[in-house]
Amino acid sequence: MLDLRGKSATGDRAFRWIAIGAAAIVLLVLGMIALVMTSRARPVLSEMGFDFFSGTRWSAPESLYGALPFIWGTLYTAAIALALAVPVSLGVALFVTQVAPRWLKKPMVYMIDLLAVVPSVVFGLWGVLVLSQHGGLGRSFLTAGIILAVMITPIITSLAREVIETTPPSDKEAALALGATRWEMITAAVLPHSKGGLVGAVMLGLGRAMGETIAAALVIGSALGQITPNPFAPGNSMPAVIANEWGEADDMHKSALIALAVTLFVITIAVNLIATSIVQRSMKRSGGKSS
Repeated sequence: MLDLRGKSATGDRAFRWIAIGAAAIVLLVLGMIALVMTSRARPVLSEMGFDFFSGTRWSAPESLYGALPFIWGTLYTAAIALALAVPVSLGVALFVTQVAPRWLKKPMVYMIDLLAVVPSVVFGLWGVLVLSQHGGLGRSFLTAGIILAVMITPIITSLAREVIETTPPSDKEAALALGATRWEMITAAVLPHSKGGLVGAVMLGLGRAMGETIAAALVIGSALGQITPNPFAPGNSMPAVIANEWGEADDMHKSALIALAVTLFVITIAVNLIATSIVQRSMKRSGGKSS
């Protein structure tokens, strides 16, 4: 018995150090990426200063680099994508887990998982051939938002489905036993238990929407200096600009494109930190209520 306990303690210590090492490697790689990208972006940031983030004119021949239109385009198309994808994704996830019969559940799960692995260029070409040419939308913020919504819907749906299925059956049965309808059971038992995971699923979808390159570049319109709330207007995004201009860029131009990547990196981290704080706050509130 003592020998078994010793082996168990040794195994626990080994697993702990392996986990710590894996986490340290992730943080090290992330830090190296941030360090290298920031150092490569320093020339244009030193020359442009804050004007890089507030300027609206992007002209490589004149060495003028204003990133505000691209920041706007990235956030605007991602917001459109979330507005379209989140209700559909959560609705499908709830239908699959709470309503759909068994004979329909498996085919729907397979179809959702298959949609999640379709290459982004396929969605982009579909947007160009169907939405832009025959849908009357043209190449615009709205077209990009719709394509991004189609791309992130299966991701959010799959993650939301997995999170919702972790709800203890006893909680759902207790709500139904008290006379709750199916929708009341979902709002009283399923959604509160799954809140943190659902926010995480939405944030992963947002990160995919903000970082998408090929599909957005094909349908957004590639308009420089366009800051407008009109969803039918053409625009541009940070990933699309990087993909379109990197091949012909000189040193300073590449520094500006890398600065765009750093900006996107910082925005993504900020969004995830905000989401984490929201989840932790909601968990504390629910814990306080339950206690």
